[in-house]
Amino acid sequence: MLTVLAGLGLGLSLIVAIGAQNVFVLRQGIRREHVLAVVLICALSDAALIAAGVAGLGFVLSAAPWLVVVARWAGALFLLSYGVLAARRAWRGGEELDVDATDAAAPGTPVTDGTAVTLTRTRLAPVILTTLALTWLNPHVYLDTVLMLGSIAATHGDERWLFAGGAIAASLLWFTALGFGARYLGRWLRTPRSWRILDAVIAVVMITIAVSLVLPVLGG
Repeated sequence: MLTVLAGLGLGLSLIVAIGAQNVFVLRQGIRREHVLAVVLICALSDAALIAAGVAGLGFVLSAAPWLVVVARWAGALFLLSYGVLAARRAWRGGEELDVDATDAAAPGTPVTDGTAVTLTRTRLAPVILTTLALTWLNPHVYLDTVLMLGSIAATHGDERWLFAGGAIAASLLWFTALGFGARYLGRWLRTPRSWRILDAVIAVVMITIAVSLVLPVLGG
């Protein structure tokens, strides 16, 4: 039990931070858009990476550091593109969320009080692809799950898979809480201005992370 709790605690300490993946999950949760799919992809991806780390993939990455460099550049390019799109949304505006109407109607459907949900709904496929990219093109994910969790799990000997189970549970709990709990923030995002501020924050976070990913490479 203590081994499971150790994995749970370390998993939460690594995942509960402002990052590209968490910001995207938060935005989808606030939009109430394909939340279950996003949460499942993030949690299952973490589970696969943690399992790979415990199984020994961390040694492969340690022996071939160029793989991490490739992941850094690919992740930085994707995050930069997403940040630019978020900045464009912040500049143009036009989104708002009627929280009460969202509970009862699809986006764009009139409700009894004459208002409508004006938040444009994104198709499932682009959301899935973005979630996968934010997860698998982020080198920090490999460093945290594969290398760090994998190496620490190895210190638990025969109980390493119990440790991994705790870390996987932490990921599932966090993404579920973040994705489905974010809807309660909707009351503060009823106006287009609120969404422009949110997208501006997202743009800053994404672009900052993109730059931070390649700085170690450029610095030699």
